[in-house]
Amino acid sequence: MADGLSGTNVANAWLNTLRNVSCQFAAAYIELHLTSPGSAGTLSTSVGSTVRQVANFAAASGGVMTMSTTTTAWTNAGATETLTDISLWTAASAGTFLISLPLTVSKAWASGDTFTLNTLSLTLTPIAA
Repeated sequence: MADGLSGTNVANAWLNTLRNVSCQFAAAYIELHLTSPGSAGTLSTSVGSTVRQVANFAAASGGVMTMSTTTTAWTNAGATETLTDISLWTAASAGTFLISLPLTVSKAWASGDTFTLNTLSLTLTPIAA
């Protein structure tokens, strides 16, 4: 037996609260970064693409909230850079910064390349077992 949060009563409820708040986290806008975006989410934004792509999230299950759609591909418009992080926002431009996350693996990104985010999960741990 492991100590931790109740998956059903606490972790899922907290994640679903994030998903359903007035900022509509169920449809967050993702921005690409070259290092940690910092406390305001605005540092080291990708030069290759400054477009935020929308992602939808399914209801939480087992303490995990997962992206339910693949993002539209970003296309690098001329910069050679390495993507390391993403930030999630409430709007396609301006909006409210929600959270930043590192990519599992950094991605070298050259002019003309595309980048698609296929999976993204937010997890609250530990879950009691």
